[in-house]
Amino acid sequence: MGEQDLKIPRIMIAGTHSGVGKTTITTAVMASLARAGYKVQPYKVGPDYIDPTYHTMVTGSKSRNLDAWILGEDNVYRLFIVSAAGSDIALIEGVMGVYDGSSGTAEKGSSAHIAKLLKCPVILIVDVKSMARSAAAMVLGYKAFDPDLNIAGVILNRIGSERHLKMVKEAIEYYCDIPVVGYVRKNARLELPSRHLGLVPTIEGGELPEIVNSLSSEVREGIDINLLMEIARGAQNLTPALERDPSMTMRGDIQAQHQSGSGKVRIGIAFDEAFSFYYQDGLEALEKQGAELIPFSPLHDRALPDEIGGIYIGGGFPEMFIEQLSANHSMAGQIREAGLAGMPVFAECGGLMYLARGIVDFQGKDFPMVGLVPGRCIMEKKLVGMGYVVAESLSDNILMPAGEKARGHEFHYSRLEPDSNDISYAFRLTRNRYRETVLDGYARDNILASYAHLHFSADPGLAQRFVEFCRQHLSSARQCG
Repeated sequence: MGEQDLKIPRIMIAGTHSGVGKTTITTAVMASLARAGYKVQPYKVGPDYIDPTYHTMVTGSKSRNLDAWILGEDNVYRLFIVSAAGSDIALIEGVMGVYDGSSGTAEKGSSAHIAKLLKCPVILIVDVKSMARSAAAMVLGYKAFDPDLNIAGVILNRIGSERHLKMVKEAIEYYCDIPVVGYVRKNARLELPSRHLGLVPTIEGGELPEIVNSLSSEVREGIDINLLMEIARGAQNLTPALERDPSMTMRGDIQAQHQSGSGKVRIGIAFDEAFSFYYQDGLEALEKQGAELIPFSPLHDRALPDEIGGIYIGGGFPEMFIEQLSANHSMAGQIREAGLAGMPVFAECGGLMYLARGIVDFQGKDFPMVGLVPGRCIMEKKLVGMGYVVAESLSDNILMPAGEKARGHEFHYSRLEPDSNDISYAFRLTRNRYRETVLDGYARDNILASYAHLHFSADPGLAQRFVEFCRQHLSSARQCG
């Protein structure tokens, strides 16, 4: 090992399958570590926006996404090294089952992929209801499936009694040579509030902090925090990431535009109960390119922030606040006027819905919205789009030129019904799961709205181009003023 190798205590908490209790147990462990005085840096594997809000709430540190399919291995490694520095422990929550990824025959995008990339010990959550010695066979199978994955501990969920715990623990440690680091009893109320897109985001507040605190108290009594820290501290050292100059990966036209711009540019970013789906590293990528992100609320504010050069409206749950959004005529009118006046406006998923002429709710009632996108978004009873996508730009827009491609994901219950057949679609999406292609979103001049969630850290050119368009608009507006 070289003298410059990094010592970063770290563990990943993964599961045998979805629904095994990963988010609740991981959040409880994070809370326990934070209460014990440890500085915890949280992470989530994959493109999830909501689970990280629970991590952030209990640790006080911004949770970050580790998504090898969207970001690529080099970016994931670099972002982890930089953000984990200075923490007492980096704790990663896995996604789905530990080996579930972007396909049935490859590990890319899976928890196992990230754990191996970061040489991270894995704590496997196993639901042992109605089994005893058989649990050892399950754990042994997960261990043998990929010997390169370091399954360093097991947490047992739904333990029925002390005798049940003794039998399962004894079997796993005897046959698998893996320690049981904790357990959760069968009657533990491991249920966080959820709705059609998953857990309720913590920004909605209410009783969520009390609920999470109660769940954490129930879980942590059976978890050996000292043993978890011992496993985390035993993780292999990591080689420092090579910091590449982002301009080396930019397209020539964007680099030239960047050189012509200077100083910070204020960009309004929608952030409230209806819009909160943003990647922390993506926001920081915008800031690195000169953006000063100014939060505003389409729900509560009557006016846009002063002196902004652009607007960014991320995903969220506009359908859950549909009446309130529709009734805030002042904010909707200001966004519409700004867009019509040439201000760059970028919207993703929930943001697209808000920019549309209207949203039709689950009961079929139409609520007027901003009106910058010529169509209505119709809520459906089942998922319309879910999974990884490759977005190919159909024309020059405020993020990328025509023909450029970017990786992202979609997860939505609504569909865009255009006002006419000649709508200017933004992207041709290739859906990774089925390899089908669909036309998506809307792009015209300074407006870009899409169901695809993109990641500004995946390609510095995306952030650079958007910030530069905002800078140029603000400069032109000032000259005209």
